[in-house]
Amino acid sequence: MEAEPTSGRSPAARDDPPRPAERDVAALPKAHLHLHFTGSMRHSTLVELADRHGVHLPDALVEDWPPRLRATDERGWFRFQRLYDIARSVLVTPDDLRRLLRETAQDEAAEGSRWLEIQVDPSGYAARFGGLTPTVELVLDAAREAGAAAGVGIGIVVAANRTRHPLDAKTLARLAVRYTDQGVVGFGLSNDERRGRAYDFEGAFRIARRGGLLSVPHGGELLGPASVRECVETLGADRLGHGVRAVEDPALLRSVIERGVALEVCPASNVSLGVAPTVADVPLRALYEAGARIALGADDPLLFGSRLARQYSLARTEHGFTDAELAELARHSILASAAPESLKKEVLEGIQAWLE
Repeated sequence: MEAEPTSGRSPAARDDPPRPAERDVAALPKAHLHLHFTGSMRHSTLVELADRHGVHLPDALVEDWPPRLRATDERGWFRFQRLYDIARSVLVTPDDLRRLLRETAQDEAAEGSRWLEIQVDPSGYAARFGGLTPTVELVLDAAREAGAAAGVGIGIVVAANRTRHPLDAKTLARLAVRYTDQGVVGFGLSNDERRGRAYDFEGAFRIARRGGLLSVPHGGELLGPASVRECVETLGADRLGHGVRAVEDPALLRSVIERGVALEVCPASNVSLGVAPTVADVPLRALYEAGARIALGADDPLLFGSRLARQYSLARTEHGFTDAELAELARHSILASAAPESLKKEVLEGIQAWLE
């Protein structure tokens, strides 16, 4: 009589109690607070729209996608920005823009997002959509339509570009304030922080804050603590895009925590752009244990190859976050958002139900 197969496991191993199954991070209700407009596009949509509109895509956006990136030097950032600009050029018609937001909302729903704040610089699209004001109105209308269809709340963050004149930022801030009752929830500052000091944009952020918008500049990604300090103290940041370099100055980090400034940490992005050598080197655990409020973000899935749920998976596998800690990160994300209070309550209840 043949022995019963043991599948290579010892009797002792068979007697060990089974490990509890890990909860699905995509089912964890959460908010997504760090996502760029063109960077949210599906790769398949990029390829399709490029073919439709006759836009030539480099190999890095086709066969070699996702591209190998490193932005810690000027040449590396230029390549990253060039790829982003090429991707943006496939958005030619209003229907293209509506499709992007519709698909983004669908993807966010699949990732467990109940609330999304997507960041857009209208200046990059204004030439083909009739100017700054029509562009903002088109984005807001498309966001309402997409959010309603997917069951995801969407707020718009109007972002100024650090590489442009501060007067341009003031124009955008005034424009953003005009639409606070129609879906604009914050004012940001993006692009290479090495090419424009936060200090120079204080006037624009003063306009935005007085108009009731959240202050959400990028800082502490490619530059260190001094950049974080300017964003917090000069721009009155409510949240900080990235902000991971605050860990390098314990006194500054304490100030960030005491002020209640949330950090939008994007692990996959930090590695792709060379901010950290590996995901394990992103100071997520150190920031969390110091008491920082953290909202995980995907930044630009089109260029970095992963969306929001993957960031939670990386926190689990690379930083040892337990399900209870992942739930706490999700709580941080919704509490740091501009979501309506009723939705915040609903999401917080959903997070607790995920744990139970």
